[in-house]
Amino acid sequence: MDVEYPGFGAIVINGQRFDRDMVLEKGIPRPRKKGPSKARRREYGHTPLTAAEDLPWSGSQLIIGTGASGRLPVLPEVLEEADARGVELVTLPTSEACELLRSIEGDQVSAVLHVTC
Repeated sequence: MDVEYPGFGAIVINGQRFDRDMVLEKGIPRPRKKGPSKARRREYGHTPLTAAEDLPWSGSQLIIGTGASGRLPVLPEVLEEADARGVELVTLPTSEACELLRSIEGDQVSAVLHVTC
């Protein structure tokens, strides 16, 4: 899968630049809809990743890019949901997550990619 993290605030997927967090499910990009997690924003200083979001659980592995500095909070409920579904979670700073994603065929990719912090 062709995924690049040129730096803070942007991601390039298959040659198309996005200036927001993205979700990949079976290699197909879509914007991350943070709405269900926004209620927890005050606790963390920005919107964390919660199980209330529409996460891409369709694969055996979910790669979470935690931002430029790796500071996206991934709440324990996401880990619990992954465990219940038998999905392996891999959390890495977004640049490292993109490196990993480049080694996986597009139709096998499930990821949440945070582009800031």
